[in-house]
Amino acid sequence: MLLKKWGLLFVNIVLTFILFFIFSSEYNLLHYINAVFYLSFFYLVLFVFMYIAKGGFFDGVTFSFRRFNHTMFKKDDYLEEWKEKPLPSEMMNKTFYASLRFQVIVLVLFLLVLLVTFYNL
Repeated sequence: MLLKKWGLLFVNIVLTFILFFIFSSEYNLLHYINAVFYLSFFYLVLFVFMYIAKGGFFDGVTFSFRRFNHTMFKKDDYLEEWKEKPLPSEMMNKTFYASLRFQVIVLVLFLLVLLVTFYNL
């Protein structure tokens, strides 16, 4: 598992280099920091959404919509399976969440190191 996390981190850093070389108008540290920021921000937004969903924030809304849909459209659902469907917090993949958390932490730390390096030069 640890090798998988570090391998994915290596892929992310290679991806930032590729984005940097393809889309950058100039090749300097500032543009590389921007490329790392874009990838880090994407991971951070995804992580925050998963953190909120894992905490059960969307469970009440999801259950209410399922109940409303069942009441309004009167489907022939004899087993009432909408009650047994898992809620968003129950469907969260723990290994993916842990891997994503690791990626966010390391990429943000890498970004901070790059920023400190940039402003000290």
